[in-house]
Amino acid sequence: MDTYIENLPKLLKDYFQVLSPEFPDFLLEYIHTPEMQKQAKISVTSGTIYSNIFDEIWYSSLDHSVAVALIIWNFTKDKKQTLSGLFHDIATPVFKHCIDFMNGDHEKQESTEELTTQIIENSKEIMALLNRDGIKLEEVCDYHIYPIADNDTPKLSSDRLEYTLSNGLGVREKLWDLETVKEIYQDIEVQKNEEGVPELGFKHKEIAEKFVHTMSKLSCIYVGNETKYSMQLIADIVKKMYEQNLITKKDLYTLSEKEVIQKIENCPIENLSNCFKKWEDATQIKESDELPKDKYAVDIKVKQRYIVPLVEENHQFVRIDTISESAKQDIHNFLNYKPKKYAYLDFNF
Repeated sequence: MDTYIENLPKLLKDYFQVLSPEFPDFLLEYIHTPEMQKQAKISVTSGTIYSNIFDEIWYSSLDHSVAVALIIWNFTKDKKQTLSGLFHDIATPVFKHCIDFMNGDHEKQESTEELTTQIIENSKEIMALLNRDGIKLEEVCDYHIYPIADNDTPKLSSDRLEYTLSNGLGVREKLWDLETVKEIYQDIEVQKNEEGVPELGFKHKEIAEKFVHTMSKLSCIYVGNETKYSMQLIADIVKKMYEQNLITKKDLYTLSEKEVIQKIENCPIENLSNCFKKWEDATQIKESDELPKDKYAVDIKVKQRYIVPLVEENHQFVRIDTISESAKQDIHNFLNYKPKKYAYLDFNF
């Protein structure tokens, strides 16, 4: 039953060990259900890993979900909250947020979440485990009800913490090593925010500053032209194939990304497959403030992902930007980051 853990690369095993020195045994059976295993074939970076524009390591939607669950377990030791974290992306389709883009949901990126309850409810394996463990569906199908698991931007939640740590570990860009991740993680505790609600926060200002500095770099990557262009391109290719009955919505939830990529590469609409191949082979995106002629160009506003964490100061919990000029500047720099208006490559479709 520990096959999932055994097959992880050493870096991820070590990373998971940092997140929770104790791996809760009850998670393993849930991890090995078909619905969770399907997430192992979906890239957490919304498909960007398939282009030479990016230098990323493979990290699946399942890996992210397990890591979120481990963080929640580490801070709460609560089975229900931990399982809600494990299930929070169970409705994720191939290419992750690209499908939100396809649905026109660029800024919230939540258009697929409504299927979460349905997928859990329709899983015989998961429902049998929940019934055995005396847990109700409504206690695990919405992680938004648990503030340690999820909360509103720019607060620090387990989900937001996890993708910041892993993305900086090389999933998006290598910005810190495992020792730094460990230093940051071990400085975090459960605190009470301005609303009296539990929230993850830092014990020391200097560690919070270090976290925010790297977080702000990652935040710029998330809204950068390379990322926006790539996600919109995948979304538009999949949408055109769907409109031509070359792919179904069911395919997006049942096939692996590699299987969908095969469909794109073998697409009878030659221009779509050629454009995808050019994007795969590209090493950089072109940018312009003027709309380029006869090019597939992208200009979209996307979700701003950033964190202004709590930190303990004089026995009180305050936001880091109220006591640190460097953190305030890092956050300001991200919020005012404006890449050039258009991103494009030398093709059209």
